Amino acid sequence: MSTERRVHVIDDDDAARDSLAFLFESADIAVATYPSAEAFLAVAPGLSDGCIVTDVRMPEINGIELLRRLKAKAITLPVIVITGHADIALAVEAMKSGAVDFMEKPFDDEAMLRAVRSAFARQGTTREQGQERAAIRQRLAALSNREHQVLEGLVAGHANKRIAHDLDISPRTVEIYRAHVMTKMGASSLSELVRMALVVGATGDFAARDG
Repeated sequence: MSTERRVHVIDDDDAARDSLAFLFESADIAVATYPSAEAFLAVAPGLSDGCIVTDVRMPEINGIELLRRLKAKAITLPVIVITGHADIALAVEAMKSGAVDFMEKPFDDEAMLRAVRSAFARQGTTREQGQERAAIRQRLAALSNREHQVLEGLVAGHANKRIAHDLDISPRTVEIYRAHVMTKMGASSLSELVRMALVVGATGDFAARDG
């Protein structure tokens, strides 16, 4: 059992932690829970398989700091962060710090299970990253200049109203451009869209495009 792939749930909220544990156990996914990032970091060096699901807002060591410490310790388990609706900027920061995905509260149980299974599948597939980058760049090339600008705002963690103000367009127009970007990029969620942009270096690739 000690070598079984499992999801490591980190949350200082007892009810949230227990709810996630029940979800994963019900789906036959092995799970371990921790009330704090400190508790997890105490055992993390001995882990080599599985993934981490952590709340981004926790006392003492939050989700962002946890990602930094994992990187410093060369612990490469995929990390999914859980954020509140108003924490998109934090979620983007988490992905820039190495998280593979983020889930907004309240999240759908099936969406969480898909995210964890995807994290499991992604582990050890670095050889496919070159092909992924090429495919993403091809999709980026199909975006209009305005769509690129909206995407840049999303990757920066800005809300629709902020993007609308920066581009001098209406929030409704931003929503339309955002929907077009999601469709053209083949992204089913904001987290997937942000991950795609970060895979190819975000704004560095935008600046290099033609037109």
